Amino acid sequence: MAAHVRLLAGADGRRVRVVVADAAWTRMVGLLAHQTLPADEGLWLSPAWSIHTWFMRFPIDVVFVDREDRVLRIVEAMGPWRLASQRRAHAVIELAAGCARTLGLSEGRQLDWA
Repeated sequence: MAAHVRLLAGADGRRVRVVVADAAWTRMVGLLAHQTLPADEGLWLSPAWSIHTWFMRFPIDVVFVDREDRVLRIVEAMGPWRLASQRRAHAVIELAAGCARTLGLSEGRQLDWA
């Protein structure tokens, strides 16, 4: 089965290919099998209000969003073996470390999908 993909548009027009993980297995595996995450790729975990980076090998930016795709919280460069959560979050976007800033994401911002 092909993965569902969304394109997240940044403030400067950059786009990040975000793979949607909306099944229990794909959410559970997440980025654990990856050695790294390219700057133009991400993972959308839905539904999700918390994540962990146990067993991961690299830091990531974590973006918590509500049901209307509004950014509730950003955790930049979250390293391995950490936990993060956000009440009222409906989904979490995992991006390469530094990507949230590069895209111009900020708390309260409505996400733009290309």
